[in-house]
Amino acid sequence: MIGRLNHVGIATPSIDKAVAVYRDFLGATKIHEKFALPAQGVWVCFVDTPNSQIELIEPYGDDSPIHGFLKKNPAGGQHHVCFEVPDIIAARDDMRAKGATVLGTGEPRIGAHGTPVIFVHPKDMGGVLVELMETPKDAH
Repeated sequence: MIGRLNHVGIATPSIDKAVAVYRDFLGATKIHEKFALPAQGVWVCFVDTPNSQIELIEPYGDDSPIHGFLKKNPAGGQHHVCFEVPDIIAARDDMRAKGATVLGTGEPRIGAHGTPVIFVHPKDMGGVLVELMETPKDAH
């Protein structure tokens, strides 16, 4: 079921400062524009790497779920890993059948790449929050 690693999500109190790290220290040259994803309570900015992406996420609004993460990790840090799957509903059902907890209602939401996503609880994934996203139809 698991497909390619799409991105690693990094929570940050400031996307602008995080972008500077990836650009100035690590030499990133392809950095996308920051955009709001109000439905998920985050600002998002993608940094391309040769084989994947880094997804920088910053709180958007007072109800952002990222606030809790940043309270425990004020400087930010790795928030999640995202793998592509061919069929998000089949992936969700497979996770549930194996006893994993799919967060929220379990109904896929539209993620930052415009494709359906779900999140699987870290307690079932070796301590890592895992995002599963339906493989995008177009290159991203």
